[in-house]
Amino acid sequence: MRVLLVGAGGVGTAITRIAARRSFFAHMVVADYDLSRAEAAVGALGEAGARFTARRVDAGDEAAVAALLAEHRCDVLLNATDPRFVMPLFRAALSAGVHYLDMAMSLSRPHPQRPHEACGVKLGDAQFEMAAEWEKAGRLALVGIGVEPGLSDVFARYAADELFDHIEEIGIRDGADLTVDGYDFAPSFSIWTTIEECLNPPVVYEAGRGWFTTPPFSEPEVFDFPEGIGPVECVNVEHEEVLLVPRWIDAERVTFKYGLGGRFIDTLRTLHLLGLDRTEPVRVAAGGGALATVSPRDVVAACLPDPATLGDRMHGKTCAGTWVKGAKDGSPREVYLYHVVDNQWSMREYGSQAVVWQTAVNPVAALELMAAGTWSGTGVLGPEALPPRPFLDLLTEYGTPWGMREQ
Repeated sequence: MRVLLVGAGGVGTAITRIAARRSFFAHMVVADYDLSRAEAAVGALGEAGARFTARRVDAGDEAAVAALLAEHRCDVLLNATDPRFVMPLFRAALSAGVHYLDMAMSLSRPHPQRPHEACGVKLGDAQFEMAAEWEKAGRLALVGIGVEPGLSDVFARYAADELFDHIEEIGIRDGADLTVDGYDFAPSFSIWTTIEECLNPPVVYEAGRGWFTTPPFSEPEVFDFPEGIGPVECVNVEHEEVLLVPRWIDAERVTFKYGLGGRFIDTLRTLHLLGLDRTEPVRVAAGGGALATVSPRDVVAACLPDPATLGDRMHGKTCAGTWVKGAKDGSPREVYLYHVVDNQWSMREYGSQAVVWQTAVNPVAALELMAAGTWSGTGVLGPEALPPRPFLDLLTEYGTPWGMREQ
């Protein structure tokens, strides 16, 4: 297998460090708009970087991406950029006739009249509209294969296949006790993506109603996370699992809730109040009286520390998991399937902070299953469309086991 990895930020760099220890691929091209980032990711691998090449590419330039795929005879494109670049990379992979993986799906647009009641354009709609083209090409677009979405969807499939006869609710629950020395506000993941999913209307699925939306940060609940993290207040957030899980798994209700914390929520609300969450460019005065056109959200991102650089200042654990309630053999059952990463461990073992490492390990495992033919298919598929047990076994082999708690 020959892989084009687009994006050499925190997650992309973690992907190279994880993949360098595996033998399933022949070569990986690491491409980024900033060539120095791609070169740094490859250079940090030392002798293990012999199977890696750094290149520059604009993720928004479909022709350039397709040409790079052809030049290096790649079989698959792994997208490690932010969601703005999903569709150009998705189309480039299709035009080049290669498989495709991503960790976040095409962007949504709220309903213009009823944003907190009805869905407008949903996450992933633009990709699923092209499913027939991928099937005709005989290629697989495996969408949402990070940790959330990704491992959380694999957990949902595993629960449906092996743990339940009937499912009332599948609820993704994410929480952490991470702190960052020296910062009152320092998101552990891309602030661009965090703003997008936290301030958009959250989507909920109910079997008798379909998909609908609620106001941001709705339905707060306290969820007790395992391995010492403890109780964290979680709220509804827009996320891909709610759009993916019901396509392949029968459940009466599907939700996604983040443990954000009051200060984090207040900061996001302030950004929204000031219009600093906007992506539409505005004109501002620059040096010498010149005018510059910038996106307010990009300015916020530029003012905050790069999450990939915070590992040495971070302490604590992050937990991603899937809570499932239903029945097995006629008796009520409730479980939480989860994956915890300790930042001290991920920094010591890989030099990557916990949140980006936890995201990165899953697409690498998926690539390995695809290389072996264990995971295969055509069209646009979510992780819950594929057998879960080989993935969970491989995750344990990677040295990062998952857990299950009966509730």
